[in-house]
Amino acid sequence: MSSFALAAVLGGAILVASTISVEIGLSVALVELAAGVFVGNAFHPHVPDWLSFIGSFAGIVLTFLAGAEVDVPQFKREWHASVSIGAVSFLAPFLTAGAFAHWALGWTFKQSEIAGIALSTTSLAVVYAVLVETGLNQELVGKRLMSATFVTDFGTAAALSILFIKPNLWIVPFVLVSALLIVVLPRIAPWFFGRYGDRVIEPEIKLVFASLFVLMWLGDRAHSHAVLPAFVLGLALATHYAQHRQEQERLRVVAFAFLTPLFFFKGGMNVSLGAVWANLGVLALLFAAKMVPKLAGIYPLARRFTSPHATFTTLLMSTGLTFGTISSLYGLNAHIIDRTQFSLLITVVVLSAIVPTAIAQRWFQPHPELGPIHHRPVEEFWPEVEEAAD
Repeated sequence: MSSFALAAVLGGAILVASTISVEIGLSVALVELAAGVFVGNAFHPHVPDWLSFIGSFAGIVLTFLAGAEVDVPQFKREWHASVSIGAVSFLAPFLTAGAFAHWALGWTFKQSEIAGIALSTTSLAVVYAVLVETGLNQELVGKRLMSATFVTDFGTAAALSILFIKPNLWIVPFVLVSALLIVVLPRIAPWFFGRYGDRVIEPEIKLVFASLFVLMWLGDRAHSHAVLPAFVLGLALATHYAQHRQEQERLRVVAFAFLTPLFFFKGGMNVSLGAVWANLGVLALLFAAKMVPKLAGIYPLARRFTSPHATFTTLLMSTGLTFGTISSLYGLNAHIIDRTQFSLLITVVVLSAIVPTAIAQRWFQPHPELGPIHHRPVEEFWPEVEEAAD
């Protein structure tokens, strides 16, 4: 299949996925993932370099946008809840899935570590897409979810780096440039956006994209990854975007209209249904090894910190995609796991993006129109109560 033919197929599938998403009321990310599985297995296209590149960049942009959605004052105020949920969300499946792969499936120790890392994640991309589409990114439950997701994926990225990635001398400029962007960009953003922003040529979006491209290049040269610096950069700009919502919305439109559909499609196209069909029993066990410790570990903490939305929080914290795909691809490219193991891990990752999210949206989704009192701590809405009483 030529690049133009593949682009035409993807363009049509993306459009159909958007209409289906609206009709059935599920996140378009889930429909795009399922469509990617269909396209990949029905047409067996060769994934060209341009699609791999755009998909990788889209994942970084989504991660940046997710960081920009974190309510920094709220995170500082409720860090204990975010750290508790996020740490358990990482550790429980990392230990369980890794041990299961080694002792029950007979995978080598290194292969089991890859399995534990790949299945420990919570998908920033899926969580962020669902929260934005439903408007919950502005609600307290959504802000808590984003903060806890960051903690989980920080643990996943740290585990992959410590256990496997062997950085070279390029790690020095990568760390220095990452720190420089995180410190400097929030300070120059008000002047730059004020001087050059609000134009049809969108210089402020180009500034963000240029920064992310630099991080991706240096991360690749350092044998590392730009996901964490991109998230922290978004986190550093969160206060600025909170004061300039239109800038954030324009960047979001560019991402959701073009970039993120290709990211989710590419994730679905990595699934080999043939390898999965031949190992359905192993697939089911690996899926359980991810989901059971996630659900059992997170739910008690979610009942304590995010009630009455504990089930919704638990289900979305059980998703996986970005870091799970990155970890699985690393294991395959480094010849740690074989193609069958890769397909099984990728399929579990994709299923964990689709199944818990679909259940959460269908039966447990909070509704912002219920009113702010249901989603905010007492100290935030008490002045409004006093004012109404007067």
